[in-house]
Amino acid sequence: MPTYSYECESCGKDFELSQRMTDPPADRCPDCGGPVRRKIGSGAGIIFKGSGFYATDYRSSEYKTKQSLEKGESKPSSSKKDGPASPPPPAPASGDGGGSKKD
Repeated sequence: MPTYSYECESCGKDFELSQRMTDPPADRCPDCGGPVRRKIGSGAGIIFKGSGFYATDYRSSEYKTKQSLEKGESKPSSSKKDGPASPPPPAPASGDGGGSKKD
């Protein structure tokens, strides 16, 4: 059953109710009995697990190599570099943090 969020217009209390989708929305606050309004919820996140959802997202490296060769690329791009890694950029000079000075 979905959980719906409500807010009382009289006392401002926020509360949640688990209701069937076919149930009518709540119309009274459980504390003061005042009118309530249903908030728009964020809903539930959907997670797709397993195979077969998006074939292009989970292709094997063999398939990607074959596809790149068919497109005319000489070698598929790789996340690893053959040579040594380039040195990191120099750190900012110590002191004022590199910010501009205001006069």
